[in-house]
Amino acid sequence: MHKYFQFFMVVLLVVSCNSSAIYDQYQPVVNNQWSFENPIEFIVSSSDTITSKNVFINIRNNKDYEFSSLFLIAKIQFPKGMKVVDTLEYEMTDAKGQWLGTGFTDVKESKLFYKENVVFNEVGDYKFSIQQATRSINDIEGKNPLNGITNVGLSIENSK
Repeated sequence: MHKYFQFFMVVLLVVSCNSSAIYDQYQPVVNNQWSFENPIEFIVSSSDTITSKNVFINIRNNKDYEFSSLFLIAKIQFPKGMKVVDTLEYEMTDAKGQWLGTGFTDVKESKLFYKENVVFNEVGDYKFSIQQATRSINDIEGKNPLNGITNVGLSIENSK
């Protein structure tokens, strides 16, 4: 009984130390092939119009991802209808071609900064949409589908 209590306390401590995370969800990419016609969407409800937050896009990729960077089009639709659209570029490997993400298996996870110290100043549901826009060099058409992306996530944390 004493061992179970100690285990429970350790788990409780670990969970409580991550109190800044207020949203953390992932969606799978079907067959690890992300089509640019199929953006990944998240609905985030917010009633806090005061606290600043950091927003991250989380990407899980496997060895089939063939690029050193990732291009995304990220959109936020506010509760009252206003939209913000950003074109983003993230490095996925270092200069030697080693993955920058974390993980001990073939799947690597990258936590990518999207918005820093943002305040959701409207109460209601925010719709986040993330679309891949990766292209090969000298290619006008995007890579469709983009292979090797296994999951796309969104996390929101209170700013420190």
